[in-house]
Amino acid sequence: MTTTGLDEFALLDETWRSVTPDAARRMLIAAAHAFAGKGYHATTTRDIASLAGMSPAAVYIHYRSKEELLFNISLVGHETSLKLLSRIQGGDVVERLRNAVAAFAGWHAEFHTTARVVQYELGALSPEHHAQVAELRRQIDQQMRSYIADGVAEGVFDVPDLKGATLAVLSLCIDVARWYQPGGKRTPDEIGALYADLVLRMLRPAN
Repeated sequence: MTTTGLDEFALLDETWRSVTPDAARRMLIAAAHAFAGKGYHATTTRDIASLAGMSPAAVYIHYRSKEELLFNISLVGHETSLKLLSRIQGGDVVERLRNAVAAFAGWHAEFHTTARVVQYELGALSPEHHAQVAELRRQIDQQMRSYIADGVAEGVFDVPDLKGATLAVLSLCIDVARWYQPGGKRTPDEIGALYADLVLRMLRPAN
């Protein structure tokens, strides 16, 4: 495995540090890496076990299926990003939205491996699991929308379509996970700052 791969595993381990026991966490980390690299459907449980340094049978000790691995990745990833958005602070509506967009876009860059799975493999979830993740996505949408709505209420943002504007802002941030590669021209923090500036330019009234 390359050094970049090892670095990504270290970041993923931070994301899943609450998962126990260690073998279950290693399996989730390996699954996230495999799904991001090959796609859910092209990845086998043998691929996951190999990346985790375990036997294929070990997968089923902790997870009933490959889909359950995907669900756990989706669940933790969405919960993490929701907590991130829920804890945003700022002295005024502009600063709060700036911080929210910077944090959300930056997360999708720093944890791009996980984010690719979280955002682009939803269709492989079972109906029951998809419904649980969809509820978290609704809450994420609601949280970002509230930051924009606060600015509209104060006359700072000009947004005729609040729902559409929220979708545009979230989509802009989420797409970072699709193209971001470590070692590029911008760090995750710099990408977050850039996107926050773009969003504020988009929502403020024209002079």
